[in-house]
Amino acid sequence: MLQIRFHGRGGQGVVSAAEMLAIAAFAEGKYAQAFPSFGSERMGAPVTSYCRINDEPIRLREPILNPDIVVVQDPTLLHERKLLEGLIATGYVLLNSSHSWEHAPDGASKLDRNHVCSVPATEIALRHLGKPFPNTVLLGGLAAFTGAVRLESLCCAIRSKFSAELAQRNIAAATEAFEFVTQAAPHVLEPAPC
Repeated sequence: MLQIRFHGRGGQGVVSAAEMLAIAAFAEGKYAQAFPSFGSERMGAPVTSYCRINDEPIRLREPILNPDIVVVQDPTLLHERKLLEGLIATGYVLLNSSHSWEHAPDGASKLDRNHVCSVPATEIALRHLGKPFPNTVLLGGLAAFTGAVRLESLCCAIRSKFSAELAQRNIAAATEAFEFVTQAAPHVLEPAPC
C-alpha cells in the first residue's frame, strides 16, 4: 500500500489534492481513499490530508502515521518539527520550493538525496492559473517523481474536479511540473510500490 501525506494551509487545495490523487488511482483500477485532518477551518491554518492507494481494498481508516511520501504544499511549513515525522526510511519528499536540497525540511538529511525533490509550484501555478494554488502542480510533480499515478490519469481527475477552461489550465500546470521533475530528476522515475 502506498501512503501519501499532504501538508499545506487552508485555501491551497490540500484536501482537493488528496481527492484528485485518489480519483487518478481509481482511473487506473486501483483502490484509494482520501481524507483531511484539520482543526479550525479557516484560510491559512495548517491542513493535513491523506491518500492511500492499493491494489486491494483498503480497510484502514486512521490518519497516516508512517507515510511513504510527504508532499509539502506551503514552503512556510518547511521547518515545522513534525513535518516528516513517521516518514519511512526509503520515503519520498516533494516540496513546493524553488530552493534545492539545502532548504529541505528538518529530518530530510536522513533520506537519500534522490528521494527529495523541489518544484517551484507556486511560480508554475501563478503562470498558468494566475493564483498561487500549488496542488495540481505538485500532483504533476508527484506523478513524475514517484510514479504513484500516470499523468494521463491525473489529467482525468483534474477534469472531474474543475470546469473545462479551469481544468485545461490546471492540466497545463501539472504537465509543466511533470516535465520539470522529469528533466530535473530522471533517475527517480521508477513507480513507487503499492
